[in-house]
Amino acid sequence: MKINEYIQQAKETLFSYEILPPLKGQSLKDLLEGIAPLMEFKPQFVDVTYHREEFIYKKHPNGLLEKVSTKKRPGTVGICAAIMNRFHVEAVPHLLCGGFTKEETENALIDLNFIGVQNVLALRGDAPKNEGKFTPEPNGHEYTTDLVKQIIGMNNGKYLHEETETGFHTDFCVGVAGYPEKHFEAPSMKFDLKHLKEKVDAGAEYIVTQMFFDNQKFFDFEKKAREAGITIPIIPGLKPITTLGQISMLPRTFFLDLPDDLMDELEKCKTNADVKQVGIEWAIQQSKELVANGTQVLHYYTMSKADATYRIAKEVF
Repeated sequence: MKINEYIQQAKETLFSYEILPPLKGQSLKDLLEGIAPLMEFKPQFVDVTYHREEFIYKKHPNGLLEKVSTKKRPGTVGICAAIMNRFHVEAVPHLLCGGFTKEETENALIDLNFIGVQNVLALRGDAPKNEGKFTPEPNGHEYTTDLVKQIIGMNNGKYLHEETETGFHTDFCVGVAGYPEKHFEAPSMKFDLKHLKEKVDAGAEYIVTQMFFDNQKFFDFEKKAREAGITIPIIPGLKPITTLGQISMLPRTFFLDLPDDLMDELEKCKTNADVKQVGIEWAIQQSKELVANGTQVLHYYTMSKADATYRIAKEVF
C-alpha cells in the first residue's frame, strides 16, 4: 500500500521510523531482532537508508596509493525484502542521486518493483566525506527533481533506452525531503521552498523532514510550504538526543539549532544515561504537541536502535 493512501485513510496519527542497513559483515538477523519491539506500535512504513560507495586510499609497500571503492552499508534492497516478509509492513528504500548513474537507478527500481516495494524516498545525497562539494556521477542526476522525474517516467512506462521500453509501468509513490531550518546549501528559506515545490511538481506525493528539536520551526515551515502552493502531506522527522557527543555533533552535521530550554537541561547531564533520559522526555513532548496540532504521521530516526524510540512511542501511540 502507498504512503499517501495510508495517510488519506488514517483516523489517527501514524507511526513510522528509519533504520540503517548493518555495516558490511554484520548480521541482518541482529538488525531485524533489534527493531522487532517497535512493531508493537504498528508502523505503517519503515524507511531503509541507501549508501553510496566511498573511496579510500590504500598505501602499497612501494609508497604508491591505490584508490579503492568501498561500501560500508550495502544491502538496502535485500533488507526491504526481509522487512516486508517478516513483519508485513511497507519498506521504503532511499534512492540517491549521488554515486549512481541513471542506469543503476533504473535497475534498482526494477529490482524494487519485482519484490513488491511500492514507495521510495528520493534524495540527492551528500558529497563523499573526502570531497567538499556534491558532484553527480557521469550520466547521473545532479538534482532530486530529476531523480523524481525518472521514477515518475517509469511509472508511465518510460525507460532510458528505446530497446528497453516494453510498455510495463511501475507504480511507485515518491517521497522527498524537506528542511524546517532550510537545507544548508540554500541561500534562503524562500529559495529552498522553491526547489521543494519543483520536486512536488515533478511528482512527489509526500515530504519527510530533516530532524528538528523546536516544533515552532516545523509549524513555520509547514505554513510557508502551504503558502508556496505545496499541498502534499508533510511528515515531521524526530530524533531523541541519546549521547553527550550528539549535543555538538547533531547541530554541526545537520545544520540545526537546539532550543535553549533543551540545552539548559542537557548542560546538567553528566552521563550518556542522563542525556538519553532528557532526549526521550523532550521527544515525547515534541510528539504530543505535534499530535495535538493534527500531524498525520510521526517519523523517527532510530539509527537502528529501538530502545529510545520504543520508550517515546509507548507514551505517544
